[in-house]
Amino acid sequence: MEKIKHITKLSDFHVFANLPSPKHPLISLIDFSKVQFPEDIKGLKLVQNYYTIGLKRNVPYKLFYGQKEYDFNEGLMTFLAPNQVMSMERNPNINLSGPLKPSGYLLLIHPDFIWNSTLAKSIKDYDYFNYEINESLFLSEDEEHMMLNIFKNIEKEYRANIDKFSQKIIISQLELLLNYAERFYERQFLTRNKTNHQLLSQVEAYLDNYFKNDNLIEVGLPSVEKISSALNLSSSYLSSMLKSLTGMSTQQHIHNKLIEKAKQELTTTQLSISEIAYKLGFEYPSSFNKLFKGKTEMSPVEFRKTFN
Repeated sequence: MEKIKHITKLSDFHVFANLPSPKHPLISLIDFSKVQFPEDIKGLKLVQNYYTIGLKRNVPYKLFYGQKEYDFNEGLMTFLAPNQVMSMERNPNINLSGPLKPSGYLLLIHPDFIWNSTLAKSIKDYDYFNYEINESLFLSEDEEHMMLNIFKNIEKEYRANIDKFSQKIIISQLELLLNYAERFYERQFLTRNKTNHQLLSQVEAYLDNYFKNDNLIEVGLPSVEKISSALNLSSSYLSSMLKSLTGMSTQQHIHNKLIEKAKQELTTTQLSISEIAYKLGFEYPSSFNKLFKGKTEMSPVEFRKTFN
């Protein structure tokens, strides 16, 4: 029987991980080598009310979102947003009594700590916090050193008594860390051309098969959610991957495929504009006309005339 544990306060996490109390109720910087989760952690689902940023080596746990495993590979950094359901179990590939010991940092930030700052709004723009299929961030040696220095700068302020100045300094360091992470994630996506091309092929194949359905008038238009669900990806992850490769979001790929199929129908069939619209899954022909003209600068009727 799975249990769900809600961790609302940073101090609750410290108790859960067998750590001393945090120095501040809204932010905590933890030496990962000192974390000791309960032995019976398997089957326990956790919901945390704060952001977690980790830079860790030799992680002795497998991390899951729902039924999906977090892909650590050789990556070092992980990013978790509030209210995400996660679970863990021991990683049998890591020997806790072996020579390679867990090391690194866990940084916990309650949303109230950054309240009324520019980061409070912008933190939601960092997609890597919200991927349903997660992969950790790989860092080169120089990048790891850079990130560790930022953690150490935060640690200096955290170890002192936090006042309004140290809070501003910590937030500015957080923004710096997140911006570097965004840069490094984009590089990580771009250097995986083979994987990206495979993903692009999967999207193209999905859309081609979708439009072979003879019942689109009832099924409706393809959507970002339908594609991402079929590929077992979150919509934000899928769009990030496609944008890094093609410069276009998933929605733009859908629109391009719609226009491609519409042009085929307009030039190879005698179907009316309304019939083509319904065949492609549009509920209203006017919506089809609007999209087609917006993408081609011609109405469907004008486009068809150029081929007559």
